Amino acid sequence: MNATTLAAATNENLAQISNVLIYSAMAVYLLGFFALMAEWLFGSRSKVARTAAALTADRAAEAAEPDGAKAPAVTVRSQGGTATLERPKAAAKTAAKTGAPKVVTRAAAGSRDVPDGPGAAAGDEQGDLYGRIAISMIFLGFLVEAGGVLTRALSVERAPWGNMYEFNITFSTVAVGVFLGLLALKKNVRWIGLPLITTVLLDLGLAVTVLYTDSDQLVPALHSYWLWIHVSTAIFCGAAFYVGAVSTAAYLFKDSYEAKLQRGGTPGRFATSVMERLPASASLDKFTYRMNAAIFPLWTFTIIAGAIWAGDAWGRYWGWDPKEVWSFITWVAYACYLHARATAGWKGRKAAYLALIAFGCWLFNYYGVNIFVSGKHSYAGV
Repeated sequence: MNATTLAAATNENLAQISNVLIYSAMAVYLLGFFALMAEWLFGSRSKVARTAAALTADRAAEAAEPDGAKAPAVTVRSQGGTATLERPKAAAKTAAKTGAPKVVTRAAAGSRDVPDGPGAAAGDEQGDLYGRIAISMIFLGFLVEAGGVLTRALSVERAPWGNMYEFNITFSTVAVGVFLGLLALKKNVRWIGLPLITTVLLDLGLAVTVLYTDSDQLVPALHSYWLWIHVSTAIFCGAAFYVGAVSTAAYLFKDSYEAKLQRGGTPGRFATSVMERLPASASLDKFTYRMNAAIFPLWTFTIIAGAIWAGDAWGRYWGWDPKEVWSFITWVAYACYLHARATAGWKGRKAAYLALIAFGCWLFNYYGVNIFVSGKHSYAGV
């Protein structure tokens, strides 16, 4: 057996090991998914009504305040927030006597004085145990999947981002890594675990069935160190944008829930069980904004790096290729969201809808352009 044949056999073995590790990661993630479901189910036994209690207290304070005692609310823009001249609701009677108003600076989305929910376990010890088991399973699955990505790279002796299969397994690995990193930073994101792992399982299922491609060498245009720079940042941006999109969707649901309670409505039992355990809408809105604002400069760099690479590979920096066009559309959409988030009259739900539209643009750029649209970036391998 000559050296070339031996190397080919070694690479084939590594590719098979990679496949086994990816399937193993799916199995571990599935165990984590069941543990997360148990956390939510056991947490539903807890009687949690912090949001309802807070908003009910607000309505009671407003009702107790004399009609003529309310201080006029004057709204002015200040440092991206809204300065509201108002009387403290909790001390309405005292303020009515003294006539001393209170100045509160706050964002429009945080206008309700609502505490964050206790999380999926909702204080239930058994639910919390299952939640801890789930995080352990997710961490183990992350390590196994990362091993699958690494052995895939070793099998072809290049960056493992040459086709959609490799991009998918790397994207899901990084998405889980972002989630675990936020947990390590003590962020209140454990509730994201269930939608995240559900998406990861769907993503990996699609990768190993529809998108799977045998390990092979790159097309000539991709032989560049820019592959490591451009594609790695694109994957990381996508993972962070995904987490931001989940938070945006949760914000819209929680904001509707809080508004219904504030109007004196009674949400259904299922909605109450889920919404009461999530962070307050103001917290979700702030988290979404920080995620997208932090990643936006990196997405800008991704587009610039791609243009530089295109100049090296094809002799032009910009050619209105479908991938280039949709990357720019995504950039514009997120820029509109960030601008709207800091603009009076667009904060809250309107800005959140823009954030979801922006992520939809990124998602189409990820799947739609690679699979259904032909162009210079047609490396899906399917």
